[in-house]
Amino acid sequence: MIKLTIIFLSIAVISASSGFGQVPSLDDWDVHDLDRPQPPIVSPRGHLTSSPPSDAIILFDGTNLEEWTHTNGAPATWVLTDGYMEVAPGSGTLQSKRSFGDVQLHIEWATPNSGTGQDSGNSGVYLMSTYEVQILNSYSNQTYPDGQAASLYGQYPPLVNASLPPLEWQSYDIIFRRPHFNDDGSLKRPAIVTVLHNGILVQDNIVLTGPTDHRSRPPYRLHDDKLPILLQDHNEPTRFRNIWVRDLENSSTTDG
Repeated sequence: MIKLTIIFLSIAVISASSGFGQVPSLDDWDVHDLDRPQPPIVSPRGHLTSSPPSDAIILFDGTNLEEWTHTNGAPATWVLTDGYMEVAPGSGTLQSKRSFGDVQLHIEWATPNSGTGQDSGNSGVYLMSTYEVQILNSYSNQTYPDGQAASLYGQYPPLVNASLPPLEWQSYDIIFRRPHFNDDGSLKRPAIVTVLHNGILVQDNIVLTGPTDHRSRPPYRLHDDKLPILLQDHNEPTRFRNIWVRDLENSSTTDG
């Protein structure tokens, strides 16, 4: 027993010194804190993929908006052109007609070359209509770190800033594990998110504190096991293409 204890303590010391397995803490930072350290900049290379895997569900292939509606159920009215769809500012957020829980999501996007701060290409990908991975022009455009591109909005900045300039196509690959709730509505297991931005790991198995929100960090609230994916209309003509998901809901890590 003494030997095992020494081994486990040694592993703990190594892990702590290397940073492996550490989960970032929100204790020291207010939501949207401008004093929070900015993530270091990393330049991506060769991040786009053109062909989804054979088991993917295609949500947008550049030819039509049939997999999407506005959140009020009206037909999608975003601009469809040249193999991408573009936010029609003021038309309203889109939601997928299909609902999902655990997913692998691939999506490509490009911001307009206009505005500053949060008014530069602002949009977002909402898993289960609730948990946002922020979209923003974060190339030479500073804002609060938990609101820049690839942040888990209002909670965690990305590990690094892997942004490309406006008008260039960028990609997110997101692994999302949904929260689980007890029969009485209390939280049984929180949501966990991993994000690659332009092929670079920027969110590493992060445990969400609850829904993402502006200027607040609300607690978990009971919701359905599957909900639509949202693409946000934030009044700016952000573009999207090549959107597909793999449904992970029945994989072995989602038991209970």
